[in-house]
Amino acid sequence: MDFPLLAEAQVLEKSPSTILTNSLSGILKDAIAHLPNLAAGAAILAVTWLVAFIYQKFFCKLTNRGNMRKSLEELLVTLGKVAVWLIGTMIAAMILFPGLTPSKALGAAGLASVAIGLAFKDIFQNFFAGILLLWKFPFEPGDFIECGEVKGKVVDTHLRLTTIRQTNGELIVVPNAFLIGNPVNVLTSRDLRRIEVTTGVAYGEDVEESLGVIRKAVESCALVDKERDRKVLVAAFGASSIDIDILCWADSSPMGQREARSEIVTAVKRALDDAGIEIPFPYRTLTFPEPLKIENAGHLEQAPSGSSGG
Repeated sequence: MDFPLLAEAQVLEKSPSTILTNSLSGILKDAIAHLPNLAAGAAILAVTWLVAFIYQKFFCKLTNRGNMRKSLEELLVTLGKVAVWLIGTMIAAMILFPGLTPSKALGAAGLASVAIGLAFKDIFQNFFAGILLLWKFPFEPGDFIECGEVKGKVVDTHLRLTTIRQTNGELIVVPNAFLIGNPVNVLTSRDLRRIEVTTGVAYGEDVEESLGVIRKAVESCALVDKERDRKVLVAAFGASSIDIDILCWADSSPMGQREARSEIVTAVKRALDDAGIEIPFPYRTLTFPEPLKIENAGHLEQAPSGSSGG
């Protein structure tokens, strides 16, 4: 008797529905056999969620007693929850798949992280840049910063991006990688910032008298800090005036700087006018190689050779 031919004939006698039913039955039996593992894995994930929730509540309550920055608190809470979920997920996976060992799980996680990192390079770059910003905190919400063409007040810093409100009211969302990769000027890192204003007096005026008048005008300004030094110094010989620099300190915010500058310019102009000290207009001398004919009141007159000022 030819047994292989008999077995083949028996297989051919099975209908597709029978094969499908047997396959589903086998899958169901395997699922029932793994129900304890599934239940244990689900229990581990539930415990993981509970531990992450308790960690967040406990950590927030602990940091509220101190003076930790809100952004740094959020960073530590997020990193802690991620660590708890990674550990819990790994334990649940090893329960669901008994053949999965910790070394194999770590190896698979490493390969997965490389693949995900290559696929989402920009996202992870901004993510780690956000961690650096939140950890080192070079600036905080409420600070005015300047980075490239972006200038405004920091509204909030997240793990991936930072929101900045410009002085004109526009809201800009800046990737953290941009802030890490470019110089950032924190304008309000201190309460006061120095202002530099330049004015000028005519060459015919007394320089010492002019310095005294300007110094008194600056001292009378309410927005200028009275405790920091106020300097009024001769800067250079200008094209049409003796240039004088005014150095003083005022509120570091952009609007505080503009208001203080406006007050200083107004006070100096008023003081110089009251003292009769001239703030000259720019002068320019024009020289012509030949006599120039000009028309004045309908008559032609010949200008003398030389120079004409105005």
